[in-house]
Amino acid sequence: MELFSSSWAALRSTVAGLADEDFARPSGCTGWLVRDLVCHLVIDAQDVLITLATPTTAEPTRDAATYWNVVPTPTGDDPLDALTVRLAAAYEEPRLLKFHLDDVGSAAGRAAGLADPGARVETQEQVLTAGDYLSAYVLEWTLHHLDLVAGLPDAAGPSAEALAGARALLERVVGEEFPRSLSDADALLVGTGRRAPTADEAAALGALATRLPFAVG
Repeated sequence: MELFSSSWAALRSTVAGLADEDFARPSGCTGWLVRDLVCHLVIDAQDVLITLATPTTAEPTRDAATYWNVVPTPTGDDPLDALTVRLAAAYEEPRLLKFHLDDVGSAAGRAAGLADPGARVETQEQVLTAGDYLSAYVLEWTLHHLDLVAGLPDAAGPSAEALAGARALLERVVGEEFPRSLSDADALLVGTGRRAPTADEAAALGALATRLPFAVG
């Protein structure tokens, strides 16, 4: 729960500090500019609010790791991806996108802080505890924080705690441990196909390299 709050706050803080011209730069998400990624974060924040406001008494069907599925690597051609691009363009001015993320994102952060970790919530026809649901989002926030700063070397990236937590969760999702010679950030980037492994990394990965990338969604 605390890692959800800190990783989400750090991501929003980095967005708030971006210059207008940064929004037109490529992000680490295939086919998306920074503005498209920030628009996606607005939608994510809405999803958090909707889920936390959808309680249920049913038994949990997923936990923080099984919430995620290993899916085909995104190409940027998905209709929902294209919708996000059109929606992002409709904002026209970066300040409007910043304002909306701060407004909805702050509300999502407050709702998370008020949530009972043991309460059950429903999303996408699955049931999780609120604690597991919010823990799952540490992976989402951290990967997208890396995406956000991929072309912005001066922007603040995710914290060491968020990187370590996201790596541990990704390893649970895919059922594999990445070599300890890979830093947490590199394990996340290489493991999810955000960049190709170097020759040394491929050698350290061994047979695991043939299974990469693991795209989660």
